Amino acid sequence: MEDSTQRAKELYTRFLGSSFNMHREGVLEEYKKFEILRETEIEWLNEVVVELSKQLSIRDWDAISSLETLSKNYQDSLIVDKATSFASRNMMSADSIVRLMFAEKLLEIIRSHKKVISQELLFNACRVVVQILEDVISQPLIIDPGHALEQLLVKDKRSLNHRAKQSIEVVKELIN
Repeated sequence: MEDSTQRAKELYTRFLGSSFNMHREGVLEEYKKFEILRETEIEWLNEVVVELSKQLSIRDWDAISSLETLSKNYQDSLIVDKATSFASRNMMSADSIVRLMFAEKLLEIIRSHKKVISQELLFNACRVVVQILEDVISQPLIIDPGHALEQLLVKDKRSLNHRAKQSIEVVKELIN
């Protein structure tokens, strides 16, 4: 890849395809000079989705946060599928904070993709979110070292449960 295309890819992927964020950081004009085709941008975003999907973890939520941010500008059912698949396999071993945070981020991803995903994927993803949230509510509060309720802007198990119930209500609105 030539240097100019490499620079364009670097900018585009760093800002997850967001023209607004590129403008805010003062690099949008530089990026536009490269005159990159939309097909190429989509290819780059697909690469980002695959890479972020590999980085999904219950110990570090940067990847799910990036997928959530990316979902605001780019909709692809692969994002919902990969995040849902990871959540269904790994969330039960996470603490209460990670479960709630991951479920909320997955819910935002689903909301961003509702118009482009199949009904089957929508229902499956929503089922996984509800299952995680119901476990947060029904199980005792478990917090791993390094996590704190303040990270979620909640102060106790009761407020954590309230937030989980609010997210369940959002899921109900999404599927209706």
